[in-house]
Amino acid sequence: MGRIESKTAIIGVVGLGYVGLPLVRAIRDGGFSVIGVDVDQKKIDALRIGRPYIQHLGADFFKALQADSAFEATTDGSALVRADIILLCVPTPLGAHREPDLTYVLDSTRLVAGTLRLGQLVILESTTYPGTTRDEMGPILDATGLRRNEDYFLAYSPEREDPGSAGRSAAVIPKLVGGTDQVSGRLALAFYSHIVQQAHLVSTAEVAETAKLLENIFRCVNIALVNEMKIVLDRMNIDVWEVISAASTKPFGFMPFYPGPGLGGHCIPIDPFYLTWKAKELGLSTRFIELAGEVNTSMPHYVVDQVQQALNGQSKSMRGSRVLVVGVAYKKNIDDGRETPAAEIIELLMGRGAEVTYHDPHIAKFPCMRDHSIELASVSLSSEGLSSCDCVLIVTDHDAVDYTLIARHAPLVVDTRNAMRAAGAGAIAGARAVIHRA
Repeated sequence: MGRIESKTAIIGVVGLGYVGLPLVRAIRDGGFSVIGVDVDQKKIDALRIGRPYIQHLGADFFKALQADSAFEATTDGSALVRADIILLCVPTPLGAHREPDLTYVLDSTRLVAGTLRLGQLVILESTTYPGTTRDEMGPILDATGLRRNEDYFLAYSPEREDPGSAGRSAAVIPKLVGGTDQVSGRLALAFYSHIVQQAHLVSTAEVAETAKLLENIFRCVNIALVNEMKIVLDRMNIDVWEVISAASTKPFGFMPFYPGPGLGGHCIPIDPFYLTWKAKELGLSTRFIELAGEVNTSMPHYVVDQVQQALNGQSKSMRGSRVLVVGVAYKKNIDDGRETPAAEIIELLMGRGAEVTYHDPHIAKFPCMRDHSIELASVSLSSEGLSSCDCVLIVTDHDAVDYTLIARHAPLVVDTRNAMRAAGAGAIAGARAVIHRA
């Protein structure tokens, strides 16, 4: 505790991606030295020369890290022996049958176990099912011969990153902390209290693990609700966006969620199924969560159907039509393509015979994905290119996209994000685009 209060504790961060790097910034701003570990040599090389590989963090951040003598980046896990506190910020994807894949968590725990020493505090940040910290990580660390909660300490604090959202840096978003015992929880709380504005201690690691799942299940279920409503309202010729705006005038009992082409990112499409899997292990079903998942995962198919209908309305078939997809990141204004619905949408369009290109100001080359292989690079947005398309499909509503240009030159726009109206492009005098809100 003394080294935490004096800020002489050295912090190890395993995983230097979308969660780990923002934490590094908060830790350094809090006055602690950091050892960053990642198995990806390309990331380490980029950090050593100050080259950005996560756009929304900004080039200045990477330059500052390069020049920071209190930050060290390495692929060598043995460097963690010098750390007093070790944070694990690694992916927790789903397997082929939507079962939890803890490969990265367990591998990084074994990495830590290789150098575990007296007095170290290990904290998992990755989203997972209740019991992972205590029952999956604990035995691996215990196998070193050190006694949990006596010789070393173990806690959980879920990441709550909101990439690309202004004013929501890691230091600003409140943190939850739960330990595998009271001492571990208090040590973790003391540490986070120095690097974030608010840290809240809960009784156990399991409470903190479950709270993170609830946060994302809440979003998943409500997004499914508006997605299903949108499909119904389309048939009734009622504008779902105006309905949501109208309902939002109520100052209590309502929170706006918005329809879209499908879920993306590292949390909402994945995390709810960690709880459904755990429930099945206990002989229980989570019908509400699974139904929400079914609605959300069906949206790419709905979007492609809407493209086909819109083309039919122009007396064109899908086969042979030139479709320009605008935006392939999973959310606006970032370069993150993880779990993006654009991947499935593009593959479905190609499967029906469309000639697909894409434009994304933040993603120059379509990202490599475990379940999709798409060999495309971003094309420029021009009047000539738009005029030669049969349909523009807006999947991600980046602010950097010129929607006015689209309205003036695209013959047909299928807009899954209400981006054309939000940008005022749909009302341009002389616009020749037919706008179809999917």
